[in-house]
Amino acid sequence: MEVPDFSSDEERVARVDEYGFERPAGSDAEELVSDYQAVLSRRAIKWRKLLQGSRLQRSLKVKRYIRKGIPNEYRSLIWMTVSGAQGQMENNPNYYKKLLEMEEDTKLVESIRTDINRTFPDNVQFRRTTNPSFLQPLFNVLVAYGNHNKTIGYCQGMNFVAGYLLIVTKDEEKSFWLLDSLIKKIVPDFYSPTMIGLKTDQEVLGHLVRLKVPAVAQLMEQHNVMWTLVVSRWFICLFIDILPVETVLRIWDCLFYEGSKITFRVALTLIKYHQASILEANNFPAICEKFKQITRGPLVQDCHGFMKKIFTEPGRLPLTVIAKLREISGAQLDDQS
Repeated sequence: MEVPDFSSDEERVARVDEYGFERPAGSDAEELVSDYQAVLSRRAIKWRKLLQGSRLQRSLKVKRYIRKGIPNEYRSLIWMTVSGAQGQMENNPNYYKKLLEMEEDTKLVESIRTDINRTFPDNVQFRRTTNPSFLQPLFNVLVAYGNHNKTIGYCQGMNFVAGYLLIVTKDEEKSFWLLDSLIKKIVPDFYSPTMIGLKTDQEVLGHLVRLKVPAVAQLMEQHNVMWTLVVSRWFICLFIDILPVETVLRIWDCLFYEGSKITFRVALTLIKYHQASILEANNFPAICEKFKQITRGPLVQDCHGFMKKIFTEPGRLPLTVIAKLREISGAQLDDQS
């Protein structure tokens, strides 16, 4: 017989984190978050001093601060500044409003409506019963972007990315400009009709694994496992719903400042750190299951420790190498088409 849940409303509220996601009560993650808050409190003091006076400029100090984590109260400001989204918004006043006033594109609207109802079912801020709910702002951001970029319109996965931006900024227009910056600069052609950017970067990861973790690359080739089968969601959702929320936000802190090589650092760290476990797999389904398992557990729950590892575990990863591998991968994909 199932035991009734007599927990109070107060206890239920306590299980919702600061981003609106429901957490299991008494989980290890809760203890890690508590420890991490103490780290963030110390970081907040340093950030407050850094942001006093002149506008934030790119520097080794800023890069170091971002790698160590942006306190949530400054995250929206820093993302907007370092991504260039703030400048775009200031140079285009009323543009977002005009996009929402454009004639309705029925196909675009229907695609978005279908997907937003499936966005973060475990987040109280994305429920129609919540007041205010993020569902209408999310709809607006995606419609505005579809009107802004007719080539892409709307693509599955964009709802989760825009949803995270709303969680951080709590502002439609800022979320729109950050989404534009991400898609234009950091993951170009990920969401295009051909998704050529996504396919290329998955192939680049395959090349990097051959260089950095050759035994895993050999296993993948031996069992004919295509990289797209195990990492496409990592890339297209930028690790949303793959890794814990605080870890994803820490990754995005660096992504907005350092660009797409951060996604390769995260992926390589997961693969290299769990190499021994992955190599236990001896068939196609087992390999796919291992790639699900390596995105869970203590390594990724400890966002502070994990972020330190992504800058040490994979070793050097020059942009020139990534650019060359993109060129090679793009040519290979062209030959296959």
